[in-house]
Amino acid sequence: MKAAALPDRGVVKVVGEDSHRLLNGLLTTDIGTVQPGRPRFAALLTPQGKIVVDAIVAEAPARDGAGLFLDCPRPLAATLVERLNFYKLRAKAMIEDLSEMLVVLAAWPGERSTAYGLAYPDPRHPALGLRVMLPPHLVAEAAADLQAELVNESAYEAHRIALGVPSGGLDFAYGGAFPHESDMDDLHGIDFDKGCYVGQEVVSRMAHRGTARTRIVPIALAGLPPRPGTPVLAGEKQVGTMGSAAGKRGLAMLRLDRVTDALSDRIPLMAGGVEIGIVKPDWARFDFPGDPKS
Repeated sequence: MKAAALPDRGVVKVVGEDSHRLLNGLLTTDIGTVQPGRPRFAALLTPQGKIVVDAIVAEAPARDGAGLFLDCPRPLAATLVERLNFYKLRAKAMIEDLSEMLVVLAAWPGERSTAYGLAYPDPRHPALGLRVMLPPHLVAEAAADLQAELVNESAYEAHRIALGVPSGGLDFAYGGAFPHESDMDDLHGIDFDKGCYVGQEVVSRMAHRGTARTRIVPIALAGLPPRPGTPVLAGEKQVGTMGSAAGKRGLAMLRLDRVTDALSDRIPLMAGGVEIGIVKPDWARFDFPGDPKS
């Protein structure tokens, strides 16, 4: 097992008798199902249905003080606190940014756990392993307790990319992408049976009409990784943009219909002069270019 502290992650705490109800009315997943050891992946959206911030929502057990803890992008932790306070109105909940006090540790693969900090499985994909919120000075102790080798965060990024799991700010722009475009529907981040939340109508319409033509998909690279944001071309036509990459694997946001046409016409996909091939991840349920039904 390997473990890495993730300096790009922040922590927001929501505590109080109305905390579940408050978040359930705002986020894309059913917060009522969150329990200690059973987190959920979710996002806060604009009324137009675009992602403001995504987060893994975990709950601390009562013996540890209870409360919901949001594992979110650290640069957006203050924005998340501000938005939640804006919507709070008279709800009995206290919201605070604990990013200066707590770090997020990722440990993979395997199913070991630790008594250090708040431990919870990553709900997006089982192979992403365990995550732990804890004070920075306990990182080494937690890694030892997990019998994990403590490595640099770049090793975790390579693991994430190999699984095809997008990361906001790298693979899509906050405020500019819909949940379907960042694959939240297939990564357990949207509950289509829950009640209303901000942006729900747009998300439901995209699901029912199948209008999500743009998706982030894993890619294999034939050369050195192009920079994020590099156009992906099929001949002279742009079909998408590069996201994060590590070694010969990467992620790209692609127009699936245009990629399907390129594959049909045997036109190679290129980014920064490097040929790329699309790789279907094991979690993808959407129509994938090259599938017989596409």
